[in-house]
Amino acid sequence: MSPQKVAVVTGASQGIGAALVQAYRKLGYAVVANSRTIEPSDDPLVLTVPGDVAEPGVGRTIVRAAVEQFGRIDTLVNNAGVFVAKPFTEYTAEDYDLVTGVNSRGFFELTQQAVAAMLAQGTGHVVTITTTLADHANSNMPSVLASLTKGGLNSATLSLATEYAARGIRVNAVAPGVVRTPMHPAETHEFLAALHPVGRLGEIEEIVDAVVYLEGAAFVTGEILHVDGGQLAGH
Repeated sequence: MSPQKVAVVTGASQGIGAALVQAYRKLGYAVVANSRTIEPSDDPLVLTVPGDVAEPGVGRTIVRAAVEQFGRIDTLVNNAGVFVAKPFTEYTAEDYDLVTGVNSRGFFELTQQAVAAMLAQGTGHVVTITTTLADHANSNMPSVLASLTKGGLNSATLSLATEYAARGIRVNAVAPGVVRTPMHPAETHEFLAALHPVGRLGEIEEIVDAVVYLEGAAFVTGEILHVDGGQLAGH
């Protein structure tokens, strides 16, 4: 019998992250679920590891916990992220530290530690949740810090996919449009829906389906999969 496959999911306490935990369990994976505050799970194959990925050492702690509990890491889903939409000149130093801390530094440490574990076993997959705004800016949604960080993650995805293609590790990203999650208050939904040519918000399940597709797509690496209701194509 093959070893239990193991997925690590960040930002796992609600929204897309919580749905990803359930999706990977349905695929038969054990899951290590992280967010800043996450309650223990009743499922013995879900290990919860609280911690802010922006803090130095947390990425290492998550990977160590995964390897100690389950012996390996097959997939890392970098889902944790923060989004602050402001006119460029109104961003504060605190905004910068928050967004780059979670989106960039969190990605860097956790992915570095996970890839090291994957190299030891000769196989692995990294999926990062980014945003279509990094490729298709919108004057109705000024968000330079999202572009700075998530655009960097898209670029890093291509770089890592190329670096590790011959060593059994695939690296992809899913770039959503605006998704109906707890991040967006109900009163903003009509405005946000209009940002997409299809005229509606994305649903959590649609982002999860994209990640699950990439999980099974053995010939796909270095892909930025846009799940954005036509946003990248434009109105």
